[in-house]
Amino acid sequence: MIGSAAMRVVVVVAVLAGSLALDHVPAALANKLLHERAMAQQRSTHWGVNLTTTEIIEAFGYPTEIHHVTTPDGYILELHRIPHGMGGPSADRPVALLQHCLLCSSSDYIMNTPEEALAYVLADAGYDVWMPNFRGNTYSRAHVELDPENIGFWKFSWDEMAKYDVPTSIDYILATTGREDLYYVGWSMGTTVFFAMMSEKPEYNSKVRAMAGLAPVAYLDYAQGPLIELAPIADDLDTILTLLGVGELLPSGEYMDYLAENFCDSNATTAEICHNFIFLIAGPDSEELNEEFLPVILAHTPAGSSVHTINHYAQTISSGLFQKYDYGKIGNMNHYGQATPPPYNLSEVTAPVGLFWGQTDWLATPEDVAHLAAELPNVALNYRIDKDQFNHLDFGWCIHTYYYVNSHVLNFLSQF
Repeated sequence: MIGSAAMRVVVVVAVLAGSLALDHVPAALANKLLHERAMAQQRSTHWGVNLTTTEIIEAFGYPTEIHHVTTPDGYILELHRIPHGMGGPSADRPVALLQHCLLCSSSDYIMNTPEEALAYVLADAGYDVWMPNFRGNTYSRAHVELDPENIGFWKFSWDEMAKYDVPTSIDYILATTGREDLYYVGWSMGTTVFFAMMSEKPEYNSKVRAMAGLAPVAYLDYAQGPLIELAPIADDLDTILTLLGVGELLPSGEYMDYLAENFCDSNATTAEICHNFIFLIAGPDSEELNEEFLPVILAHTPAGSSVHTINHYAQTISSGLFQKYDYGKIGNMNHYGQATPPPYNLSEVTAPVGLFWGQTDWLATPEDVAHLAAELPNVALNYRIDKDQFNHLDFGWCIHTYYYVNSHVLNFLSQF
């Protein structure tokens, strides 16, 4: 007997391979899938390269919704929802909020097969899954007054995401679902923002039943890679780019899609360059990279963010502190009424936290995670991934994500 999950993949693959009709797929999506299938056959690349997050979800047969919410400072965020799994709707489905990493989007929780990608795994396990998009990425490039072409749109760091984006998303999700609390899963910057939010708004601890932190980042004292080399000059680069009117870095677009399609497909002779680029940023891993999905991953990531957001991490490296954005002495006086940025207080994070970390992660190193764990008052789980080589991006994109990560996340959440 073929299991329901396996059968679903067979059906989707059959649709995309051209051996099954698109009778039960919305007409617009069916036409787009047919076009992508034809183009993929010509390019020998992955069918999902030019599909949106919700279109990929629908292609695998899951229900999906698009929601929009406006933050108090005017940013219009797009949230993607999988209200239930393949087993159909049910009356009592706890909510799971999945918050993405730096330069990422909601798509990063679906960049794998349904048996491996966390969004599908949680939906099939009985959760109502919500995936918000931080301000400035592919899906959240709108504001009630500001245009992304105006540098004023980009005057934010992850401070504002912690102060506005996540609290606004949580309140909207709870109001929409009628729930009193939810589970929070963060990956990389999704954890940074969570810790900062709880420091500033500790009342939100009561709205989070438990938090699972994948590759958690608060300190970067032991980080490796290109960001370390840029940290000493990051403030100067930020200033220069601001003066030049540049507020955005690494947006998703046609150029990245072109590179992904033509140079990062597993059949391309240049694919190894793409693999090595990822390892240079995230840490070494020679075994687990999902090469089949690599063109889709790189077509959706990087998804763009502000210069300040990236510089904020560089400042964390330079200062060794988990604190608010440093605008310089004069700017700090204007923003905070003091010459230095206020530190975030991790003792305010009282919700149960599970930390999931990899041994060869260059951005959430074992030493820095240990520092974070020592300051959090309610660490319910401190889990080292059971693999000697496991990097920053393996948490969502490796071949065996369910075995190494998601099964343990499910077990952790089930305890609360």
